[in-house]
This record gives sequence, structure tokens and C-alpha cells, in this order.
Amino acid sequence: MSSFLWAQDNRVPLFVFGLTTGVALTATVQYLLSSFTPPRQSEAESLLSASNHALTARKQVETATQRLEREFTISTSMLHNMVKAFIRDMERGLKRDNAVMKMIPSYVVRRPSGDEDGTYLALDLGGSNFRVCEVTLKGKGQVRTRQKKFVVSEELKTGTAVALFDFFADCVGQTMDEYHLDKNASLKMGFTFSFPVDQHALNKGTLFYWTKGFTASGVVGVDAVKLLQDAFKRKKLRINVTALVNDTVGTLISHAYVDTATYMGVILGTGTNAAYVERIESIPKWTGPKPESGEMVINMEWGAWGQDGIILPTTEYDAAVDRASPNPKKQSYEKMISGLYLGEITRYVLIDLISTGQLFAGRRCQALEAEHSFDTANMSRIERDHSMELTDTKSIFEDLYAVRQTTLSDRRLIKRVCELVGTRAARLAAIGVASVVTKTNKLAGCTVAVDGSVFEHYPHFANRMRDALRELLGINADGIVLAQARDGSGQGAALIAALADVGEEDI
Repeated sequence: MSSFLWAQDNRVPLFVFGLTTGVALTATVQYLLSSFTPPRQSEAESLLSASNHALTARKQVETATQRLEREFTISTSMLHNMVKAFIRDMERGLKRDNAVMKMIPSYVVRRPSGDEDGTYLALDLGGSNFRVCEVTLKGKGQVRTRQKKFVVSEELKTGTAVALFDFFADCVGQTMDEYHLDKNASLKMGFTFSFPVDQHALNKGTLFYWTKGFTASGVVGVDAVKLLQDAFKRKKLRINVTALVNDTVGTLISHAYVDTATYMGVILGTGTNAAYVERIESIPKWTGPKPESGEMVINMEWGAWGQDGIILPTTEYDAAVDRASPNPKKQSYEKMISGLYLGEITRYVLIDLISTGQLFAGRRCQALEAEHSFDTANMSRIERDHSMELTDTKSIFEDLYAVRQTTLSDRRLIKRVCELVGTRAARLAAIGVASVVTKTNKLAGCTVAVDGSVFEHYPHFANRMRDALRELLGINADGIVLAQARDGSGQGAALIAALADVGEEDI
């Protein structure tokens, strides 16, 4: 045994010494075992290990980024193909009523001259918020507007028609009291109702189906103007609703009051839709009299485009958002563009990256797992974060979502996800604009009035749309003006009520 020990370690004489001098055997054995303990990792080895870990993390981020870029990027050739498909579906909607894009005649048959005057009321329901407006038209394109904003509760959204429309009437009465308006004056009102409506006259239309989270009973298939007029009667308000207007139509008409080159109105906010001026002979399904102007404003209801599943380049994340929505397999275009859904698409991507270990080292983030817990407003903050360490992004996830610690790689990956989802939305929106401009032969130039929080507040959204328009239209894109039209739908409803007031809209 001693020769074996000598061969293994030159300190074995101490072991023998222990045995011969009476030192405790256990102490000697402990000493021997400690002599065989591997040496501690050197500082250089620690640095190498950390470097390897960082390299692995970087490779994971690169892999994830490359995959997401393939899924979310829309190439120039894809843009051109989608414009062709979009125009084809526009034409189908103008021919028949049961097409994917409804292409609804609005019964608005001329644009304002800019000389209209008078005081009108407007009720503007676009989503969770709605406004009661007093609009005074002064002529020469000048307008004075006073308005009050109200919030539609979830209870009202999902309740009954009577409760919802009584609430609208109460808010109108409150506004009239505050503005000292005479409730016996028989004021005329334009009603902006920003949902898919089958329009039967300028002041009559039935709801096809709810969108934007509304499910209130007793409204689908019913004339929205009648529901509102009945509520006014119950509240003893003498108001005559003379125009039922989609917010896109209102936006178009409002901006046309100050810019006669306006031929299109677009909403890019909680939801999305568009309206444009079409020649009456290009609307085969129109069977009414031909208006003197020879034109008709068309409410496109373009949010439904692509729900046949043929052309839109959807991802697994879009499919997940659609399945969880109140209206599966409907409003496909809207679900890839609008503010209600962009944050939710991003949330599904982030949850997936966490599950694969490519984000937050695979640590769960319970706060992100709740539906609609990641707002599109957060995407805006992240895209605006140009600091070296992405400190605002860090704050969002560590403070608001209680992520224990984020790395710079995590934050860069999150920002890239937001860029991809936001850029895709802008390029898809440009497809609709380019299609309308091409079909109506306005390539020489026109103004597109755009309202909505996404267009106004989401970083780079407008410029990304313009970039896509240049890819689609070439030099002609320089003549297409995307003009910000803030709160135009309420003012437009009042203008349309004014047009009806002078007897021009008698179709």
C-alpha cells in the first residue's frame, strides 16, 4: 500500500507519520482527500465561460431574429401581388353585396365646397371612446368645434341596445346643458357609427356585425338611427339625426372642407377602415338614381379583406390572435394593422420566445400571459427608445411586467419584434391606399386624409407607409399626400348633416 501511495503523492510520508505518531486517523484521511480536490477555476477560465455563454445567447437571438424577419417581412413583389388582389376584391364588392369587402354606398354624393355654414351636433362612436360635438361651420373652410369625450364601459359594450343608446342620449343631454344649447331647438345631428353598416339612405342603416370588442344585443340587423332617435325621445331631446356616417366617410368629408384635393379618408387607430370617392358608373350594384355629381363616397369596410385566407401572409401568431378574438376568421386585414391587435400579436411572439428560451433565459413572465396585457402603446415606447442600453424598454419589462432581470440582448430582441410587427402593419396599410389610388386613377396626385392613434402616435408608421407607396407607385407616390386629420370624423358628420340640410342628399 505504501508503494502505491508514494507513486500517487509525495506527501504520503505524512500519512505514515500520522499512523506511527497517533494523529487521528480521520484527520489524516480528510487531509488526504483534500489533497485530491480539483484546483479552483481560474479567472481566465471564468471569463471564457462567460464569453461562451454570451456567444450562445447572441446566437439564439440571431436565430430568433432571422426566423421572425422571414415571417413578418413583406417584400416589394408581395406588395405588388397584394395590390392586384386588393383591387380585384374592390371590384367584386362594387358588383355585389355579399363580397368580402362590402364596398357600401354611403349616400354621400358630393364633397363640400367649403362655403357651408350653420351649427350642427355630431355624435362620434369609434370604439371605447365616443364624443359629442357642437360644430359651427363658418364658411371658407373655417370650423369651430367644441366637444366632450366619454368612455363606453365594458358593461355597456356587452349589454343591451337600450342601455347603450340611453347612455349616448344622456351624454348628449349633459353636453347640451354644459354648452347652454336649447333642447327645444330641433337641432340636426350627424351620427358617426364606425361599424359595418348596410346603408339604406343617408340617415338609415342596419349593423351587419359588431367589431372592436362590442357585442351589445339588439343592435345587429337593426337601424342604428332608429335606436338613437328612440333614446332621444325617452330622454325628451328634440334632435333630428339627418345623417348616419362611417368615421372614414366623415374623415374624408371633413378634410375635403379645407382641401378640395381630398378623395380618400382612412382610419388607422383602434380599428381600421377607409372610404373614397368613386364614379357612379363604376358601382354596378347601385340601382338608385344617378346623382348630379356623378360620384358616390364608398365605405369600403376594408378591415375584412383577406378573411378568405388566400392572400394575406399570416403567421402562427396572427392565427392565435384571431382564435382568441370575439370574431374569429373575420376582419383579418384589421387584425394585422390596427391598434387593438398590434400589441397582442407582439405579446404572442414574446411568449413564444420565452418558451423556447430565447428571451429572459426562458423564465416565465406571468404578467405577459394575460390576454391583451401588452398594449400597442408599449410598442410605441419601445420603438422610441434609442438609448444605448434601451433603458425605457428595461423599465417597461422590469417595472411594469416584473421581469427579474433583462439583458441587453433581451431588450434588443424585444425592440426588433416591435419593429417587425409595426413595419408590417404600415406596409399592409399602404397596400390599401395604393390600390384605391390606382383603381380611381389618381396617380397624378391627391390627398388621403388619415385619422387615428396608430398613424398619429406610432413611431415611423407614416414614413413606413410612404416607403411602401414608393415601392408600389414609383415617382407617382410623391403626389400622394398622407395628411393627418385629427378628430375629423365628428366634424365630417356635422358637414354631411349640413349637406343634407340644403337638400342635396335626397337619394
